[in-house]
Amino acid sequence: MSQAIPPHPSGATPPDIPADILPTHVAVVMDGNGRWANERGLARTEGHKAGEASLLDVIYGAMEIGVKYLSAYAFSTENWKRSPEEVRFLMGFNRDVIRRRKEELHAAGVRIVWAGRRGRLWRSVIKELEDAQELTKNNTALTLQFCVNYGGRAELVDAMNAAVEDAVAGKIKPGKLTERSLHSRLYNPDIPDVDLFLRSSGEQRTSNFLLWQSAYAEMVFQNVLWPDVDRRTLWDAILEYAQRDRRFGGAVDKPQNTRRGCPSTRCGAARSARGRE
Repeated sequence: MSQAIPPHPSGATPPDIPADILPTHVAVVMDGNGRWANERGLARTEGHKAGEASLLDVIYGAMEIGVKYLSAYAFSTENWKRSPEEVRFLMGFNRDVIRRRKEELHAAGVRIVWAGRRGRLWRSVIKELEDAQELTKNNTALTLQFCVNYGGRAELVDAMNAAVEDAVAGKIKPGKLTERSLHSRLYNPDIPDVDLFLRSSGEQRTSNFLLWQSAYAEMVFQNVLWPDVDRRTLWDAILEYAQRDRRFGGAVDKPQNTRRGCPSTRCGAARSARGRE
């Protein structure tokens, strides 16, 4: 049995949002660690360290409100361009975060899966990721997709290469590749498309994260640096998401004042999560 979700220190509780309009899959770009550190006269690495607690609290906040899948952008294929010192730190840091937190997350019922390329990753990082996957593979409370050495374009290239290999082997007929068959060759095809794409720090770009899966995601950009993020930040983003009118390419077929979102009659007293303390 999963352990109880640790409450937020402030006593904050999640907004009351009907389950049918909650996002199933939230993707998070954890941006702003370096700026947070610079503002305080600290080394960039101190910002990354401070961001660990934010990630853990967001994980618990996702579980508390009812999100089933959370994807965290921990290290991108472009992050290799950073200084050798910072890259070394991030390799060891991501390894150690998994090592430190996997038992706690396992006890909470979190399933950890890894998305990314093996090439260039430290063997010790791969080992911790694979150990965490094996340990938590039967958990169902929340799936945490930990994206390390991940890039959206790289994932699509890898999926296409896998499809080409299958075509050469006669498993796919030329000209018969479909969206479904390409999707099945993504890193974790069992994880549904992204509903809510959240980025901290105020920057407004996707940074090559989950490009295929985010085709119809709702984007929320929050002007808060990642180490200052907690579960209340996530809940505020979900409140905004609940007000959106998701059309998936379709036309508007009803007046804007009767949109699918989260009217007061459905969300009750829902308001900013920071006001529910």
